[in-house]
Amino acid sequence: MRSKFLFYPTGILLCLCLYYGYISVFSWDELSEPASPLLPIIFAITPTYSRPVQKAELTRIANTFRQIPAFHWIVVEDTNNKTSLVTNFLKSSGIQHTQLCVKTPAGVTKARGTLQRNVGLCWLRETFQLTEAPSGVVYFADDDNTYNLELFEEMRYTNKVSVWPVGFAGGLRYESLVLNDAGKVKGWRVRYDPSRPFAIDMAGFAVNLDLILEKPRAIFRLDVKPGYQESSLLQDLVTMEDLEPKANNCTKVLVWHTKTLNPNLVGDQHFTDRNIEV
Repeated sequence: MRSKFLFYPTGILLCLCLYYGYISVFSWDELSEPASPLLPIIFAITPTYSRPVQKAELTRIANTFRQIPAFHWIVVEDTNNKTSLVTNFLKSSGIQHTQLCVKTPAGVTKARGTLQRNVGLCWLRETFQLTEAPSGVVYFADDDNTYNLELFEEMRYTNKVSVWPVGFAGGLRYESLVLNDAGKVKGWRVRYDPSRPFAIDMAGFAVNLDLILEKPRAIFRLDVKPGYQESSLLQDLVTMEDLEPKANNCTKVLVWHTKTLNPNLVGDQHFTDRNIEV
């Protein structure tokens, strides 16, 4: 068993254990992509949880991810053990992947996906040493967003942290960044709490893998106000001056917050075959 100990300012010690059984049956070497040796690898960390539309959501984004070269999908379930639904889905997806899981403790209601994203970061730090890591970038790709393929080529050559607008975020058609005449970030085009250190949506940035490995204590914190999750990580990695605007100087929206409607299943009790996976 391997473990990482993540200290939160609240004084709570969380031991996030990564068992070999949680990881997909292939090693990193077996899953590497020799056909694209010169491309930086995009590592997408996706928290997911059980719900009627889970497989539909995963299917939708897998249809996007499958088209991306040099891509590794880290799927982290909010469960105590891997589920057969996600395991079988990933095996049939044709996407290079790692499957992990960690259950959010009862009573932790803020910031769904926080522990799962941290376990994804933990796996990267346990898998790669800084001096031997592949060239790569880390992106936090929720399973209910919609992604334009162009976004992934925008982020692929991130030096430190790249940023871009996000559609349907914060009560707006889109949230974005304010750039100065030199094309550097000088502020945030948001309605919700623009005083945040980094008023950036989770879908609106990517981090160079080396930076994640160089800063092993940089994680998402549980003890922060809503909307401060992104800042809790980025403050330990960069300053505003380090941010790299993408998407044509932040004038193009390439990712959107979307959700599949919860289906009406009122008449389904004891009617359909529970052995058929949906």
